[in-house]
Amino acid sequence: MKYAGRLAAVAVVGALSLAACGTDNNGGGSTTAATASGNDAGTGGSINAAGSSAQANAIDQWKKDFQAKNPGVSLNYQPSGSGAGVQAFIQGTIAFAGSDSALKDDKGEPAQADARCKTGKAINIPMVTGPIAVVYNVPGVDGLQLKPQTIGDIFNGKITKWDDAAIKADNPQAKLPSTPIQAFHRADESGTSDNFTKFLKATAGWPYEPAKAWPAEAKGQGAKGSDGIASSVKSTEGAISYVELSFAENSQLQKAKVANGSGEFVELNADSAAKTIETAEVKGSGNDLKLGIDYATKTAGAYPIVLVTYEITCEKGLPADQAKLVKDFLTYTSSDEGQASLKDLGYAPLTGDLLAKVRTAVSAIS
Repeated sequence: MKYAGRLAAVAVVGALSLAACGTDNNGGGSTTAATASGNDAGTGGSINAAGSSAQANAIDQWKKDFQAKNPGVSLNYQPSGSGAGVQAFIQGTIAFAGSDSALKDDKGEPAQADARCKTGKAINIPMVTGPIAVVYNVPGVDGLQLKPQTIGDIFNGKITKWDDAAIKADNPQAKLPSTPIQAFHRADESGTSDNFTKFLKATAGWPYEPAKAWPAEAKGQGAKGSDGIASSVKSTEGAISYVELSFAENSQLQKAKVANGSGEFVELNADSAAKTIETAEVKGSGNDLKLGIDYATKTAGAYPIVLVTYEITCEKGLPADQAKLVKDFLTYTSSDEGQASLKDLGYAPLTGDLLAKVRTAVSAIS
């Protein structure tokens, strides 16, 4: 099934299920004793969650696999966007939120989320690595290579044609046309834009502050959602944009190789993206695993433009039934089986020390 189809299905189910919940239930769902045969974990009830659309494909797969093992469970995830998910969690209407950015100190989100948890604190648990592809539509140009500065100048309107000297310097063997560049960006607030502009700020002298909203001063055309970006690039000759790898692959878009901090042009795949996440620094304390990503990584073979989607929940403080459901589900998503299933969906599995820390954080939920 294509990503868009799965996304629509999850959204419809999530919306219906969230609407069905009583407003007096601040625990994000309800739990009943499971009686269905074949329920391996003895888990039953419902989990209501919302947030990042970037991880919707992963959640859909995990939901299907987890519910197959636990037929008494109903997982309802609405891909409403990272900001909406965080607010719903703070308000107590969902059990966990998916967000492409950790809780933001400058917005007071950690304190608000801790207040929701009452007896514990809210924690950011990285669960999904979503590589960001630089996609383009230039017939006859395969294997395009771009340095960060070139990418920044394209999206800031300083480079306007595909045969510009800077692009030629990055691709000395390519035959580049004089086609005008049509640069597309997200028209809606997006964790993808936030992480893409963080990359540009760290590596390309991007003159604007990184944010979920594309800077009004920058050039280009807007398209809503990752599906809108993919569709716009696919239908527009001379187009270039940024989008999660899963959308790029489902739309069969050309992906540029991007130079990392050592100047190495790296092809985007699950393994090259994972190398960047492996070197990320944990900025949080205890089981709060907020990460600092080095977008200028010099690690050999590391693709530098990545985002991490966090599952944000209470370490302690959820109603007991909800804590069990969230813990059981996230135990599955962080398992070898759960992470391995991501590779075929356009994501990069977590590995090594970071995965071990994620499992420790999940085990602390109570």
